[in-house]
Amino acid sequence: MATARNLFRIFVLVASMLIAAPTHATPRDELVIGMTQYPSTLHPGIETMLAKTYVIRLAHRPFTTYDADWKLICMLCVELPTFENGLARREPLKEDKGHGKEGVAVTYTIQPEARWGDRVPVTTKDVLFTWEVGKHPQSAIANGELYRRILSIDVIDDKTFTLHIDRVTFDYNAINDFEILPEHLERARFNDPARYRTQTLYDADSTNPGLWFGPYKVVDKEPGAQIVFERNPTWWGTPGPFRRVVFRVIENTAALEANLLSGSIDMIAGEGMGLGIDQAIAFEQRHGHQYDFIYKPGLVYEHLDLNIDNPLVADVRVRRALLLALDRDVINRQLYGGQQPPAPTFVSPLDWVYDPSIPATKQDLAGAGRLLDEAGWRMGPDGIRVNDKGARLALDLMTTAGNRSRELVEQVLQAQWKAAGIETRIRNQPARVLFGDTLVKRKFQGLAMFAWMSAPENVPRSILHSEEIPSSSNGFAGENFVGFHDPKVDALLDKIEITIDPDTRKALWFELQRIYADQLPAIPLFFRADAFILPKWLKGVVPTGHQEPTTAWIEDWRVETPGQERAAQ
Repeated sequence: MATARNLFRIFVLVASMLIAAPTHATPRDELVIGMTQYPSTLHPGIETMLAKTYVIRLAHRPFTTYDADWKLICMLCVELPTFENGLARREPLKEDKGHGKEGVAVTYTIQPEARWGDRVPVTTKDVLFTWEVGKHPQSAIANGELYRRILSIDVIDDKTFTLHIDRVTFDYNAINDFEILPEHLERARFNDPARYRTQTLYDADSTNPGLWFGPYKVVDKEPGAQIVFERNPTWWGTPGPFRRVVFRVIENTAALEANLLSGSIDMIAGEGMGLGIDQAIAFEQRHGHQYDFIYKPGLVYEHLDLNIDNPLVADVRVRRALLLALDRDVINRQLYGGQQPPAPTFVSPLDWVYDPSIPATKQDLAGAGRLLDEAGWRMGPDGIRVNDKGARLALDLMTTAGNRSRELVEQVLQAQWKAAGIETRIRNQPARVLFGDTLVKRKFQGLAMFAWMSAPENVPRSILHSEEIPSSSNGFAGENFVGFHDPKVDALLDKIEITIDPDTRKALWFELQRIYADQLPAIPLFFRADAFILPKWLKGVVPTGHQEPTTAWIEDWRVETPGQERAAQ
């Protein structure tokens, strides 16, 4: 006969087993994704903050994009137009209309079942309206150049249209940035183009289902905190695997780890909005048995933008000294375990147009000192350089607040520059402020550390061409935040785009990288690898290594029950 004490022990044992039993044995209908950045806007075409793209890809898809194999594919369109299939053709242009004597006509057909979330069909009316918005000089559309190159649009029917483009480029059929807008809703908001940025429904009424046509739609948002999506019944493709997806923003990366361990979030976003590679490696060493980890090198260029309108860095000798004073190899070894090699320029070794002949600059404090002396900056009595007017060589240094990896790098940079007589003052900001206001309006006076994530062979027109400098006159469109202007670079960017022969184009790319390494419109830091931390029950997440995030294929994600996981092993 069992004693009372034995019965009590049995009760405790059963209770502990019940508590320890995995709660995910039942079907999952919600996924909570943790990320460190809140989008500054949800408008598909305004600004290029990756956090925005990562979130809205659940609900809004581009016409074309690059897949995980780095091949151009259709998403909103039915078939990719090419010269071979006859959906693209060269056409003569009048000299005064185009970039040259020849343009291209490219025909796309919208997915037949594509409908906005309010059941209004996605049609060529939306295409024409999007073009109208995109080409307006004050609309604040990030890639306005794409729309300005379209000379006219022929509407064939409600679903088919032909773009007449003013030049033939090597990527003539890639209209990745043609982010379609709902004419029936946004038309009224575009009555004052100069104010469109602040009155778009994408921010004023984000949960309006008519704004979205993807597998999910926005149903709730708490600015700065989270955005909630639920399945969109008008989606024509494979349904998303979850009834509900929540993007929870936790700007401090240490708190992000804690929320993952506590179960408040299921996974950490990997596209530069989660843990740095150093934090992820340390986290895996402690908790590797609980999660799946993917480390994906990609076209991610971590760097320091400089506002070269600031007289302190307008002299290229100062910019060169800033780079020579840094020991990026030490940072790579000590903080990143050798996983993030120093970048010679903005082009990644993973891209076929990378020039391997340009070496990554090594630290040379004596050389940095000579350049600063030549530029008129002499060492002051307190170890900080001054010029003949008594001005100190002091610069603000900013990055995304709460990102522990970047904040550690800042401290190392600050110490290394101090050794060269350069003072830096850390002035970090939340990502939504840094990307949504400070950089776009060029309010920063010193250096801003962040990353560009690009597509394969992505011509950097928006960040280097003199026509892409944001200002009030162009609605703060463009991404040339540094204010760089060089006629040789402008000409190269224009020529690369229209050079079809790969070998000739590669030579032009090499020339562009050499100028970049010499003129330093930005200070190169690293080519970054991103860490994806996933629950073991989530499968099908395939990092691309470029700017199209994994969420563009969320319908391919899947949940595996514990039994299925054992069978798969």
